Amino acid sequence: MGRRLLLDTGILISWERNRQDRFSPRPDDDLCLSMIAVSEFMTGLALAAPEQQPRLQTFIDRLLEVVPVLPFDEEILDAHVSLRAWVIRHGQPRGQHDLIIAATAITTGRTLVTLDHKARFEELPGVRVIYPDVSSPLAQA
Repeated sequence: MGRRLLLDTGILISWERNRQDRFSPRPDDDLCLSMIAVSEFMTGLALAAPEQQPRLQTFIDRLLEVVPVLPFDEEILDAHVSLRAWVIRHGQPRGQHDLIIAATAITTGRTLVTLDHKARFEELPGVRVIYPDVSSPLAQA
């Protein structure tokens, strides 16, 4: 059985830009998206130049046909509240979207795949992270 992975928004952007060298899943990986990652991508689509919007829409439509989106439910809400409290107590502020994505990973037992080193997901309690890059063997897996 493959890895249970949650894809961050940056992975979607890299795929849309044909940068599969940044991260290529294994055939047996179980991929999912958080609702907030889809929202972030679609916000970018809404703000894109009109001539780019059809390409972006086609990409996200095709992706959503094969990769399930996990809803923001009460269990994820509870994990999000816990993470928010943790970062406040530890004086380590984070973006709310990042915390929702992290809460989704924790709640669903998935490893977060992200290109966003600045978010420091690995410092959050209970979050497992893969930071693929071009030099990583994961990028070729």
